[in-house]
Amino acid sequence: MVRSALLVMIGVAVTAFMSFCAFVFPLLSPGENKVHRIANLWARILLWLASTRVEVIGRENVRTDRPHIFMANHQSDFDILIVLAHIPGQFRWIAKKELFKIPLFGRAMRNAGYIEIDRQNHEQALQSLREAAAKIREGKSVVTFPEGTRSKDGTVKSFKQGMFHLAIESGVPIVPITIIGAGEIMPKRSLNVKPGRITMVIDRPVEVGGYTKESRAELIERVRGIIIGNLERFPVSDRGRFAADRREAAVFAPPTHE
Repeated sequence: MVRSALLVMIGVAVTAFMSFCAFVFPLLSPGENKVHRIANLWARILLWLASTRVEVIGRENVRTDRPHIFMANHQSDFDILIVLAHIPGQFRWIAKKELFKIPLFGRAMRNAGYIEIDRQNHEQALQSLREAAAKIREGKSVVTFPEGTRSKDGTVKSFKQGMFHLAIESGVPIVPITIIGAGEIMPKRSLNVKPGRITMVIDRPVEVGGYTKESRAELIERVRGIIIGNLERFPVSDRGRFAADRREAAVFAPPTHE
């Protein structure tokens, strides 16, 4: 508990310093990409301080020459750090509005071009999706947790539909991200941080060209099924098997939808 308290205090100090940098740097040299790089460094520092190692499977499935919509399961606050530190290239978060209310940190997120979403307000949620569409038209990827909130027991909750509508309308492929073990490092509603190893699986992009608004539910279940399948295939106790054979994991990646 003492270690966790110390880590939290150091983490808050690092976050404040990096947020200040993300606030000041755009005044000297504007650019969302530069602020995102600061966020990437921030995430890597916090993971290192927490003695958290991340094994990434499927990094080659990310193409930095075209936009994607990354969708990840959500068990812990550490999921944010894992994604920020280990998804290649530039992307923009679609994050809950509460994060943007944090002094300095919220301003840093806005400077990075991250998008605030209020899922309780339909009109504001639609506006957030329009902002995400504009980022995609600029060639940038976006990242979201389609469950909308963290899962307390590790099961994958039902997915919100909005981002799938955006994917179909924009024609941008969805990349399912499975994060395995983050709930063991730092469970929901807990400040107890344990050292350990996490596996992040980046699956092959799911093309959306064959789906319509009417068949959106099928796309949702497909993406959700890929994530659930990885969680079932590689439980936390078996994470070492993942690290042992990257090529085996690639075989399990689903084929692109035609």
